[in-house]
Amino acid sequence: MNFKKMNGAGNDFVVVDNRRLELSLSGTQIARICDRHRGVGADGLLAVEPAQSGADFRMRYYNADGGEAEMCGNGARCFARFAVSLLAESPPSLSFDTPAGLIRATFSGELVTINMSEPRDHRAHMELDLAGAVQTVHFLNTGVPHAVVFVCDIEAVDVARAGAALRWHPEFAPKGTNANFAEILSPGNLALRTFERGVEAETLACGTGVCATALLHHLATGVPSPIAVRVRGGDTLQVGFECDANGVFRNVTLTGPADFVFDGIVHLD
Repeated sequence: MNFKKMNGAGNDFVVVDNRRLELSLSGTQIARICDRHRGVGADGLLAVEPAQSGADFRMRYYNADGGEAEMCGNGARCFARFAVSLLAESPPSLSFDTPAGLIRATFSGELVTINMSEPRDHRAHMELDLAGAVQTVHFLNTGVPHAVVFVCDIEAVDVARAGAALRWHPEFAPKGTNANFAEILSPGNLALRTFERGVEAETLACGTGVCATALLHHLATGVPSPIAVRVRGGDTLQVGFECDANGVFRNVTLTGPADFVFDGIVHLD
């Protein structure tokens, strides 16, 4: 199987062209490809497929454990840049279907801006026990579920322990949630660490987590758009949005890098 390795702010992906629908990968095969010791190594796998509506393409996204997920913000930017490279001419924008809804992408050099699906299921100020400590947790679904804890010192957080406790907390059963820990550096500027569901570990970035955290920061403080979020990989992503008086978000966007790393061929078992 031919593939490209890409990364978006440190969130890395194996990306494949499946427009002819000739690939039919099992969850076990995807997990082996994403294995950092026995495979290519990635946080997930992206496949370009024919659109099922009036979009240009369809995005399929699989976590490193082989399970399919609805959406991945950093993955969507990489998907868009890869998909546009398949075309004879490069358009200024394109659209693609996802289980979380229609996504549109625009391009500016190596930066890609995608519109996110409309956030839903906002829950605020939940007092939950996380590995023996009660924390105030906020929740927002930005295509996939995200729980967020705002902390004073992000470096002091044991993300592996607290992240796993939050990811599997009964409040979010049965499928669980992604777990985020954010520090407010200044109004409108955040630092974020994320324990990703499906990867089951801390990753260098999570685009949907960046969006959820930025929007929750706005709801709590009223800080205007755009909001800058520095992720663990060192990049800073920008979240744009509109929000009405009832706290309903529209036109949520995520802007950040999408980089090609290398091309390769992997032999499938």
